[in-house]
Amino acid sequence: MTTAPSENVAPVRGAGKDVVLQLDDLSVSYGNIAAVKGLSMTVYTGEIVCLIGSNGAGKSTTLRTISGLLKPKHGDVVFKGRKINGIPGHEVVKLGICQSPEGRKIFQRMTVSENLDLGAFTRNDTEQIAQDRERVLELFPRLRERINQKAGTMSGGEQQMLAVARALLGNPSLLLLDEPSMGLAPVLVDVIFETIQTIRDQGTTVLLVEQNALAALEIADYAYVLESGHLNMEGPAAQLLNDDSVAAAYLGG
Repeated sequence: MTTAPSENVAPVRGAGKDVVLQLDDLSVSYGNIAAVKGLSMTVYTGEIVCLIGSNGAGKSTTLRTISGLLKPKHGDVVFKGRKINGIPGHEVVKLGICQSPEGRKIFQRMTVSENLDLGAFTRNDTEQIAQDRERVLELFPRLRERINQKAGTMSGGEQQMLAVARALLGNPSLLLLDEPSMGLAPVLVDVIFETIQTIRDQGTTVLLVEQNALAALEIADYAYVLESGHLNMEGPAAQLLNDDSVAAAYLGG
């Protein structure tokens, strides 16, 4: 006699999904200073995964290592089953990982249009680039209005939209977002996070680093908490959102 499974059993994370990114015992140092210490984490296709923690926890270092801008001292970065340690950043972009960096890093003297063109610098599929360009202009209508404006003359929120849009022009299967809400008014934070959900819904997996832990946990599927370079906690985002220790440390609880 078989027993029917309980309706209350939680779904297994990643069931039926491919692993997009795997960090295996990753350690990264700046000289003698250890910034990331033995970090292991997994990102499945179709997820928004957030990495939260205080300043100096190693969050941005982790993204920079995934992007090929830093080399790990120990451990592996595995993307779609391929170890990508030591691959140059522009080659990582070609593989399908694009980053919107902390502080936006847009080309201020170039127009919005020129910034978007540079987002596709590794590609030669002209028709698809045009479709992707139209897609990001639909995601961020303000950029269409500013298309010929110098990027440096736009507001902080508009520049953040451009940084994300530029990354999307690389046609990533994994989008890395580093502090997208930094310095933005609350109404623009809402717009950015709603758009991140739309990006995921359109088929792009997202790894999000964010100090606004509340906003990140509200839209994420899964979360990792870093503390002084170590993985301190992980779990479904909804579960961490209601965790007393997370609330006390990161949510003002």
